[in-house]
Amino acid sequence: MRRARHVSQTCAGSLRRARRAVTTWRLLLETDPTDGRVNMARDRAIQLAHARGIAPPTLRIYGWSRPTVSIGRFQRSTDVDRAACDAAGVGLVRRFTGGRGVLHDDEITYSVVAGVQEGLPRSVSASYRVLCGMLVEAYAILGVSARLTARTRGDSRSPACYLHATQADVSVGDAKLSGSAQVWYEGTVLQHGSIVRDRDAEWEARIFGLDVRDARALKAETVTLKGLLGNEAPDNDAIAAALVAGFERTFGVEIQPGSLTGFEAAREKELVLSAGML
Repeated sequence: MRRARHVSQTCAGSLRRARRAVTTWRLLLETDPTDGRVNMARDRAIQLAHARGIAPPTLRIYGWSRPTVSIGRFQRSTDVDRAACDAAGVGLVRRFTGGRGVLHDDEITYSVVAGVQEGLPRSVSASYRVLCGMLVEAYAILGVSARLTARTRGDSRSPACYLHATQADVSVGDAKLSGSAQVWYEGTVLQHGSIVRDRDAEWEARIFGLDVRDARALKAETVTLKGLLGNEAPDNDAIAAALVAGFERTFGVEIQPGSLTGFEAAREKELVLSAGML
């Protein structure tokens, strides 16, 4: 398969600078699914450590111990049907990043923490294009020809992330395949998103209290690995391997397994208890 073209000309210089700046990044590959509050606190703790200069640029790959809705930093918690979540045993957590609500279930989630010192562009839109290029490469490895979303579409007022596609997302045709969210802090970006193996669109619609029209749109305007590849959809190990390989190919760096620092572990514990996480 011919490799997908995934980075615009305007980002090419940023990628070259990134390759020159750092050649080794840290990999946190977590095989045990984790609680939603811990997941979000850990991502933020890594970002804070990197901003202090005491942690390397990091690719983290992880899962969720139970289905969980994450809502954006500035999103209303009332955008989610709490009764439906409780009845289905679905967790709820607030991200430190922006964006809209995401139901994390049959997926692999990634986060990237890096900064301008690694050559990332300061522009939010440009950094999205650079980092999401890694996702496009990972999908190509998995046998899916994806691309960065060419234009904004969908319902910008919807509480559900997958009913609105922006140029920070990855699509196949006109169907949204993957969404990501960012937050910058003192020159360091945290971006996280997911590769969805499968989706129960009707269940997701109930969680977000969507009407019949929006529920149909969620099913029609999104796509998953299983929907594209059927029974040959890769397992979580294969997805994780594709993310690592896609990242290394895109950025021309080597990723080495590592672990959290003492600062990160302590900061994570503090953040888990913060009221803002719901």
